Amino acid sequence: MSPDHPLRSSADALASRSDEQLVALLVRRPDLASPPPRGTGVLAQRAMSASSVSLAGEGLDLLSVAILEAFLDAAAGSFHHDLLGPVSRDAIVSRLGRRALRTEVDARLTDLADLALIWPDGSSTGKKPSSWVAGVHLPAALPWRAFHLLGPLARVDAADISDRIDALDDRPRELLTTLSRGPALGRSRDAAPDADPQAPVPRLLDVGLLARVDEQTVELPPQVGQILRSEPPLVSVRLREPSPTDAAATPRFGNTSLDAAGAGEALELLRHSGEILDALGEAPAAVLRAGGMGVRELRRLAKTTGLQVTRVGLIVELLAACKLIGAGIPESVDVLAGDEVFAPTGTSDGWIRHDPERRWASLATAWLDLPRRPWQIGETDRDGAVIGALAAESFDASAPVGRRTVLAPLTELDDASPVTTESLTALLGWRHPRQLRRLTSRTVGETLREATELGLVAHGSLTRVGRALLTRDPDDEETTADLLTAMDAALPEPIDYFLVQADFTVTVPGPLTPNLAERLTLVADLESGGAASVYRVTESSVRRALDAGSTASELAALFSEHSKTPVPQSLTYLIDDVARRHGQLRVGVASSFIRCDDAAMLTGVMRSDAAHDLSLRALAPTVAVSPAPLRDVIDRLRASGFTPAGEDSTGALVDLRSRGARVAARGSGSPRAHRRGRIGPGQASTVVARMRTADRADGPVSSTAASSGAGETTSALIQLALQTGRRLRIGYVDAQGGASRHVVRARSMAAGQLVADEEAGEEHIRFALHRITRVELL
Repeated sequence: MSPDHPLRSSADALASRSDEQLVALLVRRPDLASPPPRGTGVLAQRAMSASSVSLAGEGLDLLSVAILEAFLDAAAGSFHHDLLGPVSRDAIVSRLGRRALRTEVDARLTDLADLALIWPDGSSTGKKPSSWVAGVHLPAALPWRAFHLLGPLARVDAADISDRIDALDDRPRELLTTLSRGPALGRSRDAAPDADPQAPVPRLLDVGLLARVDEQTVELPPQVGQILRSEPPLVSVRLREPSPTDAAATPRFGNTSLDAAGAGEALELLRHSGEILDALGEAPAAVLRAGGMGVRELRRLAKTTGLQVTRVGLIVELLAACKLIGAGIPESVDVLAGDEVFAPTGTSDGWIRHDPERRWASLATAWLDLPRRPWQIGETDRDGAVIGALAAESFDASAPVGRRTVLAPLTELDDASPVTTESLTALLGWRHPRQLRRLTSRTVGETLREATELGLVAHGSLTRVGRALLTRDPDDEETTADLLTAMDAALPEPIDYFLVQADFTVTVPGPLTPNLAERLTLVADLESGGAASVYRVTESSVRRALDAGSTASELAALFSEHSKTPVPQSLTYLIDDVARRHGQLRVGVASSFIRCDDAAMLTGVMRSDAAHDLSLRALAPTVAVSPAPLRDVIDRLRASGFTPAGEDSTGALVDLRSRGARVAARGSGSPRAHRRGRIGPGQASTVVARMRTADRADGPVSSTAASSGAGETTSALIQLALQTGRRLRIGYVDAQGGASRHVVRARSMAAGQLVADEEAGEEHIRFALHRITRVELL
């Protein structure tokens, strides 16, 4: 372009945009609005800064990156002050060749202009610009330093790249492996064009497996690094977005089957969460000196509950995020140590009684916003230390964003459209080339696995519950209600019956109502869970129910009323036999005392080994005392074959089941969504309004302006503004000597002061008249 036709600046391009377009820009690039810029000139400076351009590059897909590479290649050497270009559309298309459709190139150019990374040079007369301009920091938007999408590997498929790698000697291959595992950039004296061609670096440059950045820097092409890491490589032969699904494949499952599978996983998650809360209540986990729960404690919980360590780690993280477990000194006399431990909080007692859909919703939202990656528990960090659960070192604020990024493509697919880890990883690499090292197959696969365990994904497809969760707005009560509705519809209806077998097993073909589930759990032990659970009635389980205050007739009525099969007579005999022997021995507090109406039974107790262990002393033929605590006395007598029951000072039976340790909950009961760095259209509109006001305040001075030397004219203009309601642009110098300009609406003028409202700003601002340097009627 000739000097007589200067390039259009970014400030001019932004000033010509409508308010709606500026709002859209600030929503997509929120860093430009913090702090609110004073005018479009300041906005343009920020938009062209290297840091802001780099942030904007996070959202560019592979075709957009290729277009930027073509733009920069065409603009090489055409520097005009701090601008690059102009570059024509044809120059970009010619460099990309037939690898991209022209319609898609035009769409990406428009999108890059909307992001203010490029803008029309001002010479175009039609609606579609023919050439573009950019700032000198545009390369900061690229995910790499060299032009890999225009380089020698850009038109080579993955098989050819693999053949080139396989043909290498050990030393060059070792060099590529090192760069693939660490930073892609490397420094070498052999990077210069005149270096020894037999050295490893020149040989790699010659076959295209390395790219030269400058005479001392080389960079590993992303496709080569992905192949060496066994990742799906970027496809640059055709710059088309890959499909995450196989269009020719027929879905094997419908929505109903997917939702049912997801609901089954959710029920298992809720059951396992209850088991872990019970296990931590009985035996709290120690807090590591550095904080968090160690792998040893996770293994203990896994052994107690019969779950895998990875499953326990995930549930522990979710329960902690919901404030259902926490670290503290337990509020229980059963735990005498004064050290902090991980135990259930008081909130867990109410949570466990909530409806299943509400408990499911709390765990699912906690996982989506969890600032950690539970699947990394048990691995080692860079320092070789084992990563535990809830550790401060494993905090990662980007984890929620990464989780949403992985699942976002699933929301765009039709219902019951399965994806594979490989296809989803390839799609994410296309959409987010800057995150190739983070969105690996391992990360994508583990995220899908955790989503499956939470009932959000089933058989590789997003369930309707998962779709409702990912589209939910935490600040919108309607979308939250939609999530609960979807969960309630997916969960099976609770039943109020079971099947009693002759071998004392109780089969439950579905989720029980909360009340019936609590009563059955009291009198029977769970043997296997799932869609159909199996319980077993034993002598100890019946005794547990009797200890809780149930009677033999109540237990018999429980089975007879809710069993779809005839209650075996042997089960009735078991209940009656345990009830007949239950409570013949009574243990109270003396420290402890034992009383029994049957003197012969108490004599048998005094002759047993338990009498020596408990230091029993007979006070009467039917009464004995012990210095041991009541709980110890009952446990020791039961170990000796007796069936004692506890009683209080009035002689009434007491429930001796342990309530478990509890710690105080800290903070709120649910995590907040990761919303840092985002602004809404309302906030952006306010910023745009203030920028427009600043632009008007800094605009050219008109012939109606009055300077500070013309006091009568200044007062006259202010009086005219008060009468007509027109705006004023004033120049003002504060007490510190700082000069500023404001666009205001005058409210009153008295006592040497002007009271006015600043447009899109503060109200009732007082300006001293003698400090006003200029007044202009707008």
